[in-house]
Amino acid sequence: MTTRIIRPRRSFIFTPGLRPDMFPKALASGADIVCVELEDGIAPKDKAEARKNALALFEQPPADDGIERMVRINSMRERFGIEDVNAILATKTPPPALMMPKVRTPDEVVILDQLLTEAGHSSRLHVIIETNEGLEAAYDIAKCSDRIDALFFGGVDMAAELRCPNTFETLFYARSRVAHAAALAELDVLDVPYLDLDDPDGMRKEAQQVRDLGFTG
Repeated sequence: MTTRIIRPRRSFIFTPGLRPDMFPKALASGADIVCVELEDGIAPKDKAEARKNALALFEQPPADDGIERMVRINSMRERFGIEDVNAILATKTPPPALMMPKVRTPDEVVILDQLLTEAGHSSRLHVIIETNEGLEAAYDIAKCSDRIDALFFGGVDMAAELRCPNTFETLFYARSRVAHAAALAELDVLDVPYLDLDDPDGMRKEAQQVRDLGFTG
C-alpha cells in the first residue's frame, strides 16, 4: 500500500482578473495557492476583459517557486464559463490549473477534461462542491477524472443551498461528505476560507476542526 503525498495547500489568495497588477503582489504574499478570479466579483460587462487579462498572465513560464497558480473560471453551465473554456482551449499557454465552481455532475468535469486533452493542455482541475446536486454526487465527481487534484468545500454557497446558517455545526454533514468523497478518491480536500479576519482564535479552532474531519488544507 502506497502513502499518498499531500501537497501543502494551507493558504490561498484570490486576485481579480481585472487587476493584473495585483498578481505579483499575490505571488509575494506567501500563500501556497494564487488563484486569478473570473467568477465572483466580476460583473458580466467585465468578464471578457478579466478573461483576457488572466490568460495574459500565463504567457511566460512561471517561476519555480513552489506556488500553485490557477484560474477560477465561471460555471460550465453558464455562457461565461463556456467562453472561459473556449479562450483557454485557444491559447498555447494555458493556466497550470483551473478551479471549477458550482459543479453539479461528473459530466461537467469529464467534458472539460476531454476538451483539454484534445487541445493538448495539461491543466489540472480543482472542483468546488457547493451545490445540493454536487454534494449528492460528490464521490462520482471526485473519481471522474485523473486531472482532479483536489475538492474544495464551498461553504457560503452550500449554506445558501441548504437554507441554513454558515456555521461549522450546521455544515458538519456537508463537510464530512466532501471529505469522505475526497478520501475515497485519494484527493486533497480544502475547506472554505475563514471570513472573520478579526477572530484569529476562531480561525485556529475551525482549522483544527476541519483537519480532524480529514481536510488537508
